[in-house]
Amino acid sequence: MAKGGFPGGRMPGGMNMNMIKQAQRMQQELLRQQQEIEEREFTASAGGGMVTASVNGKKELVKLTIDPDAVIDAAEQEDVEMIADAVMAAVNEALGKATDEMNAAMGKLTGGMGLGF
Repeated sequence: MAKGGFPGGRMPGGMNMNMIKQAQRMQQELLRQQQEIEEREFTASAGGGMVTASVNGKKELVKLTIDPDAVIDAAEQEDVEMIADAVMAAVNEALGKATDEMNAAMGKLTGGMGLGF
């Protein structure tokens, strides 16, 4: 009998030890890449730089900057809604960057297996 007690070194279901080891390495690499991305910061601006938002790879808002001149201008024009729209746009763009980076990293490792992250 072959190593591990299975005929031909194959386990039930057609998997062999090399496939299992390869899957374990891939899982470790996925976890490492995910942790690396979670620690990164993704930044985007909106409203011509009026608002800048930064999120981490965990998709948490970590920093939000609003140009004071924009606040004064908006207040004078009673257009605070413009600032809110710019905040949403900047946050959503930064979140999109984090998501795109995670998907790209995971896609490289899974070789296009169609696994959504």
